Amino acid sequence: MGVSINLKMANSCLVFGLLLLLHSTFSLANPKVHHHEFVVQATKVKRLCKTHNSITVNGLFPGPTLEVNSGDTLIVKVTNKARYNVTIHWHGVRQMRTGWADGPEFVTQCPIRPGSSYTYRFTLEGQEGTLWWHAHSSWLRATVYGALIIHPREGTAYPFAHPKRETPILLGEWWDANPVDVVREATRTGAAPNNSNAYTINGQPGDLYNCSTKDTVIVPISSGETHLLRVINAALNQPLFFTVANHKFTVVGADALYLKPFTTSVIMLGPGQTTDVLISGDQPPAKYYMAARAYQSAQNVPFDNTTTTAVLEYNSAPCSVNCLTTKPIMPPLPAFNDTPTVTAFNNRLKSPRKVDVPMKIDHNLFFTIGLGLNNCPKNFRPRRCQGPNGTRFTASMNNVSFVLPTNFSLLQAARQNIPGVFTTDFPAKPPVKFDYTGNNVSRSLFQPVAGTKLYKLKYGSTVQIVLQDTSIVTPENHPIHLHGYDFYIVAEGFGNFDAKKDTAKFNLVDPPMRNTVGVPVNGWAVIRFVADNPGVWLMHCHLDVHINWGLAMAFLVEDGIGELQKLEPPPNDLPIC
Repeated sequence: MGVSINLKMANSCLVFGLLLLLHSTFSLANPKVHHHEFVVQATKVKRLCKTHNSITVNGLFPGPTLEVNSGDTLIVKVTNKARYNVTIHWHGVRQMRTGWADGPEFVTQCPIRPGSSYTYRFTLEGQEGTLWWHAHSSWLRATVYGALIIHPREGTAYPFAHPKRETPILLGEWWDANPVDVVREATRTGAAPNNSNAYTINGQPGDLYNCSTKDTVIVPISSGETHLLRVINAALNQPLFFTVANHKFTVVGADALYLKPFTTSVIMLGPGQTTDVLISGDQPPAKYYMAARAYQSAQNVPFDNTTTTAVLEYNSAPCSVNCLTTKPIMPPLPAFNDTPTVTAFNNRLKSPRKVDVPMKIDHNLFFTIGLGLNNCPKNFRPRRCQGPNGTRFTASMNNVSFVLPTNFSLLQAARQNIPGVFTTDFPAKPPVKFDYTGNNVSRSLFQPVAGTKLYKLKYGSTVQIVLQDTSIVTPENHPIHLHGYDFYIVAEGFGNFDAKKDTAKFNLVDPPMRNTVGVPVNGWAVIRFVADNPGVWLMHCHLDVHINWGLAMAFLVEDGIGELQKLEPPPNDLPIC
């Protein structure tokens, strides 16, 4: 079974119907090897009264939904017909021994050049639920993304009542400009990039924006049925609240792992995160808005303060003549800075049962994360230093601002012992201890050191990382994503992490397992995992502007003993730089 996916701009009027068609096209009855084709190219997309040439996959925005069963193997040939380099990252896929297929540009592969192709090969094992795929080059993922749904193996079932219907809900951001031009301009000036002009649900902004009402996404539901919504935050730079008017959610999973079910009226997802929720058709037949808007934790920072909507529409119960023609009911949404609601939601995330959390820790790491300001280089004109007080924005982990190589990928350099591409001296703790969340951080700490530094791990070693937000420039909720691994979030808190008292807060019984953690604004999060997947694995903030500024690092995990503990050889068609 195959499908051709072009990175090109799509006709927005057809997107939702095509997604539903692809949903059925990609449904798989038996575990097997599935062959697909993605073609990346430019297509005309009309949003907010304007038409732009956007980069899409197979002419679709969002791209096609891929549905598989746990245990299936995906083989996806990506052909680049766009004018930009591109890679595809399979966000949250463990990629056990298949690191060459992970996708981040210059980390596990060189980019796919215009006119070239690369085939990704990997097996989806031990994961069930909702993941997604997206471009991992520049800001192409603004329009190059889609859902990846992993059903249970044939003969097994969900650990909850089987829903009558399932719908992927992809939350995104839209610019009335070429997103690549937006980030390039920010890189040139050293300033923050322009904010998006709208948020989207399944590619459509919805009724509250100009020229959008006729294309608003409609999600059907019948009275009495249970509906599974697979919610994905594909936005580039914004955590988002999501809710449905007059309806409750039962949260059952996140990042393709099941959770202990609980009920809530609103969820929050950082960019990169997914959340599976059940919703019941238990309200009077009518139209109800689904709505998403920003969670903005950084103070005094401009952001896109708009609201995207779709419509949950009842279609199978007795209804008066006008009940489905009236204006949909609008839900209340949390305030943009409602951190208490975010904290309360995250504190309710638990694994369904007792889990095997690593107890003996081999690597106890402490990473500060946050922004910074570089002084204007002497050879730069003032127009290239438009950050605060004539500076250029930057970001870092442990005062190292991550720089990607350009001649080789990190994984290629590591496997071929190519010198001069990276070093393995990423610091296990901050070089300077300070009041991380204080109000008067020394200006000497604002300018990090640029470098391509990795941290080396032996196969099978256990790792604990304290991720500590800092108040340099401004504190912020940072969604930190680790490639190649899921990890347990054993604790979160505010202020400076204090091992003497905060270890008492660790949940070592049933913590949630995720691939992306929202580090609380002016706070910290502690994660644990076992380094059982050899390769080079990027860890970065999923606010794309922050990774552009250097808020990233990478782990180099060595091979273990025997073939099953070693990285597979690189494929013959691996792109070269």
